[in-house]
Amino acid sequence: MNGTLYLNPRQASDREPTAWENEFADVIEAAFASGVRELDALVAALALSRVRPREGGAWTIERFTSTLAELGA
Repeated sequence: MNGTLYLNPRQASDREPTAWENEFADVIEAAFASGVRELDALVAALALSRVRPREGGAWTIERFTSTLAELGA
C-alpha cells in the first residue's frame, strides 16, 4: 500500500451498476438516512418507492433478501 487511503464500494464487482441497481440503492440509502433500521420498515420504504422488483410484483422480505443475495453474488 502506498499510504493513500481510499474507498472503493464496488471492489467486488467487475461492472458498473445498472440504472435499476442505482435506484434500488438510492431508496435504501434514503430509508437509512430517514432513520429506518428494521427490515420490515426498509421493505415498506421500497414498497412506497417507484422501484419494483426486477421480476415484478410487490416487495416482500423474502424478495428483498433474495435480491440482496443475487446482487452480492
